[in-house]
Amino acid sequence: MRALLVVNPAATTTSARTRDVLTHALASDLKLDVALTEYRGHARDLARRAAQDGSAELVIALGGDGTVNEVVNGLLEEGPDAERLPGLAVVPGGSANVFARALGLPNDVVEATGALLDALQTGSARTVGLGLAAGTPGTEDAAVAPRWFTFTAGLGFDAGAVGRVEQQRERGKRATNALYVRQVLRQFLGEAHRSKGPITLELPGVEDPIRDLVLAVVCNTAPWTYLGNRPLYAAPQASFDDALDVLGLSRLTPAAVSRYGTQLLTSSPERGLHGKHATTLHDLPEFTLHSQVPLPFQLDGDHLGVRSSVTFTGVRRALRVIV
Repeated sequence: MRALLVVNPAATTTSARTRDVLTHALASDLKLDVALTEYRGHARDLARRAAQDGSAELVIALGGDGTVNEVVNGLLEEGPDAERLPGLAVVPGGSANVFARALGLPNDVVEATGALLDALQTGSARTVGLGLAAGTPGTEDAAVAPRWFTFTAGLGFDAGAVGRVEQQRERGKRATNALYVRQVLRQFLGEAHRSKGPITLELPGVEDPIRDLVLAVVCNTAPWTYLGNRPLYAAPQASFDDALDVLGLSRLTPAAVSRYGTQLLTSSPERGLHGKHATTLHDLPEFTLHSQVPLPFQLDGDHLGVRSSVTFTGVRRALRVIV
């Protein structure tokens, strides 16, 4: 099988020596080309070329969730077609690796490589659904290009925390659990919409929208994220086999944060966040989030600036993944 290995050399948990060992292991079973990313968006460019020219039957992403997101967007540049497009494989090398872990892959790069080789030998694969976020027609964000995401998107509070983490990483800080917790606290202290949010969630064909949300988290699978080895379930029913789930919170006062933070830390596949200020919706094929003011926006843990209106689509069976 012809394969392209897309390597992020700045991946958090891999070294040059580890990457060399993994490359040799994969090359023993595959006709392997290796490409190291050199700039933001390079993984997307590499995957797009592989999909367009047919030079690879499989694209392997070695890196974190950001690298995986770029590869997915490159593969799906011209739309989803699980039968025509190269398959995707993931070797986790980032700090969280939510997509890989949600697929059931080991979080250790060596073990994950072994699992990938086993899957290739047995022909094990699954076709997963993905989310697509685009600027809403008729709004100031209409020209924003559509972008795919594998496990989560967020508008408001959580995206603001992601942006703060990215700023710290650009200053040389490591992406540790402590860093994330500190930035969440700082985002809360600076939050301007604690008791009445600016976000409205609109569903096609539904007259009464859900208003006054402080944040909206969109999930394509569960867990939503990890705190170290602890899985956190914002939308426990979310699945790669369904459309999209949404968690919305309409209050972030200190008491609400304490309550929902405790619920999140103790969440499980059977129980997520709940209460009178929490809204959860399951298996939505399409919906729109509007905000009265521009708010931070993130996809798969990648801060994308601010948005006022985003339309989401859940696309079933979008991409074949080797697992």
